[in-house]
Amino acid sequence: MTINSNDLHFKNSIFGAGLTLEALQTQLDSVSVPYADVDCRTCPNPCDEGHESYPNKFSVDMESTMFGSVKPYHRQIVISTGKMDWDREITSTKNSLAAHVQHVIHNAPMSVSPAGAEIKSKRVNHVSGVFNSSDSSKLSILNGSHHTISDNPEYETVLVFPDYIMVTEVPRSLDGAKALWDAALAPSVSILPPVHEKGNLSSWIIPYSCVILLCSHKRRDNRCHIAAAQLGQAFTHSLEDHGWTVDTEIEHPLHTMGLPLEKLQGTEAENEECTTRQFQEIASEKRALILRNSHTGGHRYAGNCIIYTPQGSGVWYGRVSTHEVESIVSQTLEEGLVLPPLLRGGMNISRPGCMSLNDW
Repeated sequence: MTINSNDLHFKNSIFGAGLTLEALQTQLDSVSVPYADVDCRTCPNPCDEGHESYPNKFSVDMESTMFGSVKPYHRQIVISTGKMDWDREITSTKNSLAAHVQHVIHNAPMSVSPAGAEIKSKRVNHVSGVFNSSDSSKLSILNGSHHTISDNPEYETVLVFPDYIMVTEVPRSLDGAKALWDAALAPSVSILPPVHEKGNLSSWIIPYSCVILLCSHKRRDNRCHIAAAQLGQAFTHSLEDHGWTVDTEIEHPLHTMGLPLEKLQGTEAENEECTTRQFQEIASEKRALILRNSHTGGHRYAGNCIIYTPQGSGVWYGRVSTHEVESIVSQTLEEGLVLPPLLRGGMNISRPGCMSLNDW
């Protein structure tokens, strides 16, 4: 069953068959996910605030249960391409870094457990769609709209989540993919900023308070392409109204973060203190990076949006229109609270003892 775009957001208590708002909130409470008990839509219906609506033929699946549609993964990478659409299967694009990384994954040892996997056994409750990075060894590969910051166009810039680091000078080759895997992607690599003594890669903390990923993969589904264009503009306007600075290309971190992490000269404890301080400082600066990305799954729930923050969380939203963007900015980005009606799932969003995802 599908619902016309002009009607699909009129009632934010529709969660699919068999799931009510109260039931979803109970599940989130059971795993300590901080959420906002507010209406996701801040404008009247019909809207009188100038928000652009999706076309009449833009249909979204409102029948199936969206919450829990995100499968656990250990890390997700976003590779620079300078494009907003890609081949249907990005890992099949010849000589692309995505293809090379997929080749490395295919040949990697399967017996290695993710760093920190012992934490999983300590959690009593489990809710589908809410997971920690240690629950899986899977690597999710995405292409992004950002251009590489390298002077060499054959070298890519790769964002790594939930580590919240960017790795630069990655050759678009099998050797480059192997170096990236060993330095930042292998499950055995701890989810901490990498500090290496050798190698040609350079790593920085991502110099933004949040990264907003909008699926725009037209060759997979035109709805994502349509939604990403509208949501990108809506997020920019809302964030700027809230006093944020918004970029759609990555500013070179040398200007804001100083030397790469590989150049840190202190002891292990001193370097960890330094990187923690950098994470906390950048989180408070109200600087957003908005990127388009390749297919993440669930295009029937367009518009799809993933939000990563320096605190290590990754919030997946679906069925997002321009009418909900203001609530996402005010509640999720500024207050650190998820919006249950839009929630597909999330990484590291279970925060026992915390009132907000923005807590450290």
